Amino acid sequence: MSGAAVAAAAPQGRTATGPAAGPWLLGVRHHGPGSARAVLAALRTARPAAVLIEGPPEGDALLPLAADPHMRPPVALLAHAVDDPGRASFWPMAAFSPEWVAIRWALDHDVPVRFIDLPAAHSLALKEPAPEEPVEGPERTEKEEEVTPVVDPIRVLAETAGYDDPERWWEDVVEHRSPTGGTDGGAAPSEGAPDDALAPFGALAEAMGALREAYGDGGQPRDAVREAYMRIQLRTARKEFGDGVAVVCGAWHVPALAARTTLAADRALLKGLPKVRTDLTWVPWTHRRLARRSGYGAGIDSPGWYGHLFEAADRPIERWMTKVAGLLRGEDRFVSTAHVIEAVRLAETLAALRGRPLAGLGETTDAVRAVMCEGSDVPLTLVRDRLIVGESLGEVPDTAPAVPLQRDLNRSQRTLRLKPEASERELDLDLRKETDAARSRLLHRLRLLDVGWGDPVAGRGSTGTFRESWRLRWEPELYVRVAEAGVWGTTVFTAATAKAASQAVAATALSDVTALAEHCLLAGLPDALPVVMKALADRAALDADVGHLADALPALARSLRYGDVRSTDTAALAEVAAGLAERICVGLPPACTGLDPDGAEALRGQVEAVHGAIGLLDTGAGPGTGLRERWDAVLHKLAARDAVAGIIRGRATRLLLDEGRLAEGEAARLMGLALSPGTPPADAAAWIEGFVGGASGGGMLLVHDEGLLGLVDAWLTGVPADQFTDVLPLLRRTFSAYEPGVRRTLGELVRRGPVPEGARRDDDAPAAGGFGPGLDPVRADAVEPVLRLLLGRPPEPVEAAV
Repeated sequence: MSGAAVAAAAPQGRTATGPAAGPWLLGVRHHGPGSARAVLAALRTARPAAVLIEGPPEGDALLPLAADPHMRPPVALLAHAVDDPGRASFWPMAAFSPEWVAIRWALDHDVPVRFIDLPAAHSLALKEPAPEEPVEGPERTEKEEEVTPVVDPIRVLAETAGYDDPERWWEDVVEHRSPTGGTDGGAAPSEGAPDDALAPFGALAEAMGALREAYGDGGQPRDAVREAYMRIQLRTARKEFGDGVAVVCGAWHVPALAARTTLAADRALLKGLPKVRTDLTWVPWTHRRLARRSGYGAGIDSPGWYGHLFEAADRPIERWMTKVAGLLRGEDRFVSTAHVIEAVRLAETLAALRGRPLAGLGETTDAVRAVMCEGSDVPLTLVRDRLIVGESLGEVPDTAPAVPLQRDLNRSQRTLRLKPEASERELDLDLRKETDAARSRLLHRLRLLDVGWGDPVAGRGSTGTFRESWRLRWEPELYVRVAEAGVWGTTVFTAATAKAASQAVAATALSDVTALAEHCLLAGLPDALPVVMKALADRAALDADVGHLADALPALARSLRYGDVRSTDTAALAEVAAGLAERICVGLPPACTGLDPDGAEALRGQVEAVHGAIGLLDTGAGPGTGLRERWDAVLHKLAARDAVAGIIRGRATRLLLDEGRLAEGEAARLMGLALSPGTPPADAAAWIEGFVGGASGGGMLLVHDEGLLGLVDAWLTGVPADQFTDVLPLLRRTFSAYEPGVRRTLGELVRRGPVPEGARRDDDAPAAGGFGPGLDPVRADAVEPVLRLLLGRPPEPVEAAV
């Protein structure tokens, strides 16, 4: 054993009555259940006078909260800069984290416990800008940009031992080893022999010492500063408590803490460090965020599995298979007791074949796939998400420090019975109910504050304006968002109001202000509406661009509709919306001429949006009275003018047809003109795309109106061969949006050919394949009772036979 290892495990030699004298440097792997068990056994054996933990010293005042009965891991220490809450860091801890185990042991035994890592005031000041933020300064040379690759000590040790998977090596060496020796995989820590409890830390310190000699700082130059501060804190603790001090830190730092350095040298490394004012608190964390893919550097792949290994008192594989079986049964999959028994046997057999002391996650997963999932990875994905990673969300007591905005949000969540959850779920709201309306306002206010707890989604049921559907998921990072939003106010309502008013003053685009007005109505912010409405009136009066006006009008129309549902006074908003609609009616026809294809496509979408908005505004009373007639006149102008882009003329014709505003045969006449031989094929194809393109029911229109289909067919067959390739992309885009059944029906109709003049579908002529010759009254009568039953209508009385 090297000198560093000896210093880590027993620097002063073995005492006559107990373990080696301290200080004890207990090197661990963050979030490792094996390390947690070993730390607990070492603390029970050594019984130190003080416990030092790798973490920010500003969190010392928060440590007693770890013993609060309402504190439930996983949790994290959150530190953020007071003047820039977005600059923040987390120190997560799970129930199986060695640091959490050490904190709880110290609190339970009235032993002083402290954090000794570099203060958050320095680490946040040293924090690099986000990737999207450019670093100001002179350009660096290619040599200066070379960075030493970060060393993963677990991977290096695994490769040295001949393993290709570091997680599998760690399981075999640590997780499947009990503190008292052997490989029981789940034994609780015991009061074993002192050497047994401390020996693993000495061996790990020796291995890390060899790695530090080979790799230096391992690509982490700031570690030297952190380790200098930890050595200073260790010296201070030894002066206060003697050598009976236990240090729980990452195993990588153990050789540096055991090294002999001078106090002056350590202080020199800390001289001149930048500093910022910080606030710290406990926040709930999730198992999903503990996973390595979440971005936390010390993350693990399978926190749910590690939590199980830590909690299982014995027979961890049998207990795990029972959990898996319960999960799959809850999803209506047939899993019997025999499946559990066979899966355990298979996992143990695989472990023996692979030379492992106990079945690990790989073996149990393979066994679950083969026995319980019948070889399918689909149900196995559910097992990974729910059990291997897990969806646990921790809890912190109300006594934990928090910004006023966070406290107000917590009160609102309790009042509205809207509990934050780590798993994604959908929430359907009926705005006619007071509680659901209040929930809607809260979620919209949080969206305005950039706290993305929920996202609106299309409802699966009613499409009425009194229905809302949300997809909710609470992420720990949202606590940082709440802290950032705290600059706007101390409550969600006042903060959202202040931010909306500020955005209204700063907005430069008319569409931004109209969207903000819609958000204010959805969020129930009456105090912000006057500011927003003034900004809206000012922008609308100065903006003469029809495109900008067309972009702004739909949001205003939706706002009026939402205002009706939420009983909000929207009279001023209605006047502004009516004024915008009038200006669009005047300026739109000239704006639709002389457009290139991209501009015509963009304006086509705006025409559709304005058409829907005017339908909401023209309610027969108020400022919007008569808008429908004026808009119909505009559409007639667009449909008849040859100078208007073909795609807009076609869409205007279609909108008039759908509204029943075209005389009989007028749509066919306009189509005939658009598809006449004198029209360039590209323009004709654009007209067709505007008329029947997209998923707006154009295909069904052609199915039911064979006159229009015949015009399209005749035009298409008459396109010259040398021009057909030019119009083909437009036609493919138009017809590819149809449902497969619609395309198949159109193909059958075209193959059959046009219906003879004066003929009807119910004539005796033979029908095309897949089409009936006409209405079959007998079969229709048989279906009618079923339809009445589905629609809830009473059956027609049957006349009595005479």
